[in-house]
Amino acid sequence: MAYLSKIPLNPRRRGALHVLNNPHTIHAAVLAGIAQQPVTERVLWRLESANRHRPELLVLTESRPDFTHLVEQAGWPEADGGEPLVRDYSPLLDRIAVGREFAFRLTANPVQALRNPQKLTPEQTLVRAKQDAMEGTAAQRGVRGFRVAHRTAAHQLTWLLGRAERDGFQIPPITTPPAHPDLGLGDPGEPAPDVALVARDVLRFRKHKGGREVVLSTATYQGRLRVTDVDAMRNALLGGIGPSKAYGQGLLTLAPLGQRGQSG
Repeated sequence: MAYLSKIPLNPRRRGALHVLNNPHTIHAAVLAGIAQQPVTERVLWRLESANRHRPELLVLTESRPDFTHLVEQAGWPEADGGEPLVRDYSPLLDRIAVGREFAFRLTANPVQALRNPQKLTPEQTLVRAKQDAMEGTAAQRGVRGFRVAHRTAAHQLTWLLGRAERDGFQIPPITTPPAHPDLGLGDPGEPAPDVALVARDVLRFRKHKGGREVVLSTATYQGRLRVTDVDAMRNALLGGIGPSKAYGQGLLTLAPLGQRGQSG
């Protein structure tokens, strides 16, 4: 069983400001809504802040959650329309079929693995020093590539297109002329894929006061997808896409075509 929850937040409340400014704090608040502690199930979430007066938190859980504490701290307690919506996710999963198309929305952390990135973070520098101190080949020393963020719009779009098939879908060509035809993808004259980057950001926060700064490059995609593999598509919906899921990345939501921007 899986549940998708939508919690409206009140950005004018002090508690909401505390939550909205730090993905680590949001993650902790989300986990507090799960009855089985410590939490061992997969939990995905995404903050939708296009409406700055009424941001919403989407949360996907395996068990039915209770977000009363989050509403009281950062939401609209007692207000009409302020209660969280919790929906059984099974009907959507049952509608997944090869060839079926959906509108989709995804916020993710597009990265690549590089063996020798030009610039290492302090943590990566320490790891590299330990690796270099060991004997043997790179494989024998367990040397792996470091995660490096894709920072340009073209690379972020290519990242999603490059992994779509393994996640059980493809992004078909656009059927209407794009507002911005030059995406840096494909050859001139070829129809562009039906996906757009609707938001890009760099998140900077600390897990704890005085702790190291966490930096994430994020990209929000919106478009149309076609299912190619039912099992892989369901795994992508339930397990998320890409890294940094604890920090609000990777939740893919679907909606009927014609409801773009309302996925989830």
